[in-house]
Amino acid sequence: MDLSTPFYKKHLFNGSTLELVVKGIVPFVTIQHFDVPKELEDRYGSWLSSEIQEDFEYYAEVCFKAFGDRVKHWVTINEPNILVNLGYSIGVYPPGRCSPPYGNCTSGNSKVEPYVAAHNIILSHARAVNVYRKFYQENQGGSIGIVISSSWFEPLRNITVDQLAVQRALSFETGWFLNPIILGDYPSEMRKILGSNLPVFTSEQRNLLLTTKLDFIGINHYTTVYVKDCILSRCVLNSFEGNGLLATTGERDGKLIGNPTGMPGFYVVPHGMEKVVMNMKERYGNIPMYITENGYAQSSNSNTAIEDLVDDVERVKFMQGHLTYLSSAIRKGADVRGYFVWSLIDNFEWSFGHSLRFGLHHVNYRTQERIPKLSAMWYSAFLRGSAINKNWNDNPSLKTY
Repeated sequence: MDLSTPFYKKHLFNGSTLELVVKGIVPFVTIQHFDVPKELEDRYGSWLSSEIQEDFEYYAEVCFKAFGDRVKHWVTINEPNILVNLGYSIGVYPPGRCSPPYGNCTSGNSKVEPYVAAHNIILSHARAVNVYRKFYQENQGGSIGIVISSSWFEPLRNITVDQLAVQRALSFETGWFLNPIILGDYPSEMRKILGSNLPVFTSEQRNLLLTTKLDFIGINHYTTVYVKDCILSRCVLNSFEGNGLLATTGERDGKLIGNPTGMPGFYVVPHGMEKVVMNMKERYGNIPMYITENGYAQSSNSNTAIEDLVDDVERVKFMQGHLTYLSSAIRKGADVRGYFVWSLIDNFEWSFGHSLRFGLHHVNYRTQERIPKLSAMWYSAFLRGSAINKNWNDNPSLKTY
């Protein structure tokens, strides 16, 4: 199937992007979001093979050709660090590959495959950016970047080894991808710990990375957790954090780092937003940033009252707090150019299905009826200029606006 033919350009691409533009909405398009065609998985193992680089480059160019005249903001790949950790370390996302002690999959190697997959993702990004730079960017006037899932980390104990573990956690989560893309190689902490399990870029590949880079960093930020060193301390290393010789937790001395959300392991820690942004600013020379995801998960089931889901005061507090700290980072010079709430509507949340609701609008999954939540009212008012620091401790009703 050639998606660049007039038929597919008209019927698959033109409608949705044109409607956005007509409505005054600026489209940000993600080229790859976790899913890989099964054909490529069957043929050569998708991200585990260097063959995917050429296929991804072709696919990206089809997209640039088809609707690059309307799309001015491109994301090559969404959350590659989540993709490889969940797909190749613990095996809970496709293609479901892992090995003990991280998981009990039918195939895989949790010590090696995540880094092979990441290597091919990084080079696929670079090749797509290279094509865009050479043949499309000047005429189309757009920009291109990548989106990284970016938690913040605090030391579990006020000791040097845990403070160093925080730096390792940052390297193994975001530096793993952004250092090669922006600086040309993996973080030194990763090379020291992983040794030969971490692939090496050829001089030609490093030159490609350094000449293409990106125009912006997309940041998906949801939570902050504590980090404990596992080099000198005893830990159970049975998850992907173990590859960095560290462990994470949301609890210290019997107290949670922040209020828990519906998503396991996600806590409300608003100051983490500023810390993440300022770390990106300092580490990568203040490359333009977009907060591409930031949101609050409500857990729900068939017995949850719709009134409790719609009157989402905790989501309002979450947004208010994170936007307050984001504005602080901007005042300190961080080049943040946009903010996206996750999400506009409740939706199917991957392996959690419909049990988690991130939306500003409640969705009745049986009838598809959509009801604005309190957070939708608050956010609308905020975008129209209402004060960000309005006090919500009095449990406002939906009739506030």
